[in-house]
Amino acid sequence: MFGLTRARKTAAVAATVAAAAAALLSAPTAEAADSRIVGGSTTTTSAYPFMMQITDASQNQFCGGTLVSATKVVTAAHCMVGESNSSVRVVGGRTYLNGTNGTVRRVSDIWIHPDYQDVTQGNDVAVLTLSTSMSYTPASYVGSSDTGVYAAGTTARILGWGTTSSGGSSSNQLRTATVPTVSDAGCASSYGSDFIASDMVCAGYTSGGVDTCQGDSGGPLLIGGVLAGITSWGEGCAQAGHPGVYTRLTTFSDEVTEQIGS
Repeated sequence: MFGLTRARKTAAVAATVAAAAAALLSAPTAEAADSRIVGGSTTTTSAYPFMMQITDASQNQFCGGTLVSATKVVTAAHCMVGESNSSVRVVGGRTYLNGTNGTVRRVSDIWIHPDYQDVTQGNDVAVLTLSTSMSYTPASYVGSSDTGVYAAGTTARILGWGTTSSGGSSSNQLRTATVPTVSDAGCASSYGSDFIASDMVCAGYTSGGVDTCQGDSGGPLLIGGVLAGITSWGEGCAQAGHPGVYTRLTTFSDEVTEQIGS
């Protein structure tokens, strides 16, 4: 593992992450989704029009995001730490990282959950406000009462441009895979006190093999086609006994709705 999150950051931002990592030497190593989806298959933004690239000002992708209204994108808080409106772009409708098509938007506001400190402490959610609206179809997202969607064994879909192995190279094309949700008890057995059931949900196979990885941070965990989680962290990528950890969006749904209306 290379960091606390599954974000693919520039060297400058990585230094900040490394400093945070030093404070957690006694905890299991958590890895950002720097890699493309492990064990998945290629897909397109036409199939998932709400799937956004989060990039720097030069359009180098480092996280994913989900369009939830014409001007709002849900992503992970850890993706936005240290960023400013001028340093971030959101790219929609671009299946390939090296593409030039699609729509590029500047960001006029970054909301990071006020209680966010570290991925293993929860509250890993952020909402970006775009300077100009996107024309792509947004995703629906869970409400605060939809807690039943996380029942253990439920099929969930993950998406991203991350690496296909821990520490590997990024995927140029958007990838997707399906993984089963894991019970809270099962996730706690993997991550101990770093798993906060109120804020997190795990998804993955006991045997590993399919997972998000570096570069997938902030992207969606879809259940029934609805945004139910945000790619957050994990120990390695696709390791047996260590499922991916996602932000439990039902917990933050009302706050997201408030941001959409702001």
